[in-house]
Amino acid sequence: MAHGLDHHHGHDHAHHHHGPPPDGNFSGAFKWGIILNLLFVAGETAGGLWANSAALLSDAGHNLSDVLSLALAWGAAWLAKRQATERFTYGYKGATIQAALLNAALLYLALGFILWETIDHLRHPTPVNGPVVMALAGLGILINGFTAWLFSSGQKGDVNVRGAYLHMLTDMLVSVGVVVGGALVYFTGWQWLDPVISFVILAVIGYSSWGLLRETVQLGLQAAPESIDMAAVRAFLLARPGVVSVHDLHVWPLSTQDTALTAHLVRPAGPDHNHFLGELQHDLVHAFNISHCTVQLEDVSPAMGAHGCCDEAAAHAQPAGKFA
Repeated sequence: MAHGLDHHHGHDHAHHHHGPPPDGNFSGAFKWGIILNLLFVAGETAGGLWANSAALLSDAGHNLSDVLSLALAWGAAWLAKRQATERFTYGYKGATIQAALLNAALLYLALGFILWETIDHLRHPTPVNGPVVMALAGLGILINGFTAWLFSSGQKGDVNVRGAYLHMLTDMLVSVGVVVGGALVYFTGWQWLDPVISFVILAVIGYSSWGLLRETVQLGLQAAPESIDMAAVRAFLLARPGVVSVHDLHVWPLSTQDTALTAHLVRPAGPDHNHFLGELQHDLVHAFNISHCTVQLEDVSPAMGAHGCCDEAAAHAQPAGKFA
């Protein structure tokens, strides 16, 4: 005999807030980030061509990729708000994961293009207008710093928002490097410094973006979010009253901020099943921010091989101590 629960936390606990909404308060941040960075990209591209600066052009290219990233993330956030349908039973929440993956691919494509341009500038150096480089990069510090601040309050709750925040923060730091490089070129006359600084910019961007790339690939493969300790989740379930064992435990992302769980719990039948399931759902949200769970209660452990999804190692897991 089995008893199941399929329940979304948002229906009964709408007053709790875990991370930023899919769009909501960050709609204005996306809008202003896109507008300001588009204007800056146009100015920085023109200035880079006029000043013959590979560093400015590389920074402009990366800022353009940031504009595309912000637009994709904003569009995915809008899609995530649409209601579920009979075919898209989870709605369109997964669009945020796909947007994050596409953003990572676009970022590294842009890095490859900028690397090619920088090598060309190194092979064929031209005089650099140091004051123009410093002025435009200084403006970039202000614009990127302000845009990063717009996303700072929600960057811990959503990989899309965190990606926007880190991109803008990285760009601000890169602009600081461009200002320093422009000053060095102006005062020393060493034209080779400009493409060298561009290489440094590329290295900083590539390194700072690697973590986001890894995380978005993991989300795309439906891996458990890095913020969730699966051993702790299993121990938590085993510590619930009456639970003998846990098997077929799966945790995966529905979106960049919504997480789902399915599990079979072996627990002898009792009159308190409904209360047990309700408490379990409530506690999973507050302990792990798992907002959608489906739990099946079973009176006895299933025979191994009785169904394809049974995890033998998990089925034989022993109850752990009380979850802390």
